[in-house]
Amino acid sequence: MKLKQPLLALAILSTLTLGACVSQTTQKGAVGVDRQQLLIVSEKDMQEGAVKAYGEVIDEAKKNKTLNPDAKQLARVRDIANRLIPKTSAFRTDAPDWAWEVNVIQSDQLNAWCMPGGKIAFYTAIIEKLSLTDDEIAAIMGHEIAHALREHGRERASQAQLQSYGLAALSLATGIQGPTLDLASMAMNVTLTLPNSREHETEADRMGVELAARAGFNPEAAVHVWEKMSQLSKDAPPEILSTHPSNASRIKDLKVYSQKVMGLYQASQKS
Repeated sequence: MKLKQPLLALAILSTLTLGACVSQTTQKGAVGVDRQQLLIVSEKDMQEGAVKAYGEVIDEAKKNKTLNPDAKQLARVRDIANRLIPKTSAFRTDAPDWAWEVNVIQSDQLNAWCMPGGKIAFYTAIIEKLSLTDDEIAAIMGHEIAHALREHGRERASQAQLQSYGLAALSLATGIQGPTLDLASMAMNVTLTLPNSREHETEADRMGVELAARAGFNPEAAVHVWEKMSQLSKDAPPEILSTHPSNASRIKDLKVYSQKVMGLYQASQKS
């Protein structure tokens, strides 16, 4: 029997959804992050998109003379990264061999991020306005690295792709052309534009303190970072109105998990 176009479109969408990859991208680690993820976009596509998107960001910073303005500051950030990166093996055995890049960009934004595949950027304002210690930089960097390890960007891109499949099915039924996939834009959007969910932020917080602890940085520094952030964001919306955990609930959770990995930090001081 020949399906009518709307039914055919629905059948295609159902097949694509059922064929999606559901997996756990990382090992649990000491913090026990253990959640199955729906992944449609391939890891290869995400990393290719990230390479292109990161290159565009770096080229723009070079053009504006905002790339790595302070050699001493850059060396400091890269030294911290060099201690954290080998410890990513606790969550993914392949991660230490990623093509990692670490740069500092002159900006008034309180921000830092890590694109898929280990493309890291720290903005000068977050280091300077918060007067970050090395432990605190490690806390932020560990958190951002955790997003990449956990492939949160790929997960969000997959959710967006599912929506586009729905539009594609609709276009099949209506004859309207659906959107096309731009890998660089996708990587840029999930890293710099689209907010992470509370679930993603909590996973990255917990994995971040473990990475810091394993690398010899005091995991309690993550609590101090968010205490400092709270002072700068007193007018932040209530948690119920935000995609991120509130500062208060975040600090509460980090206090628990920083103690959970304290033994790893203490062991690192003896080695």
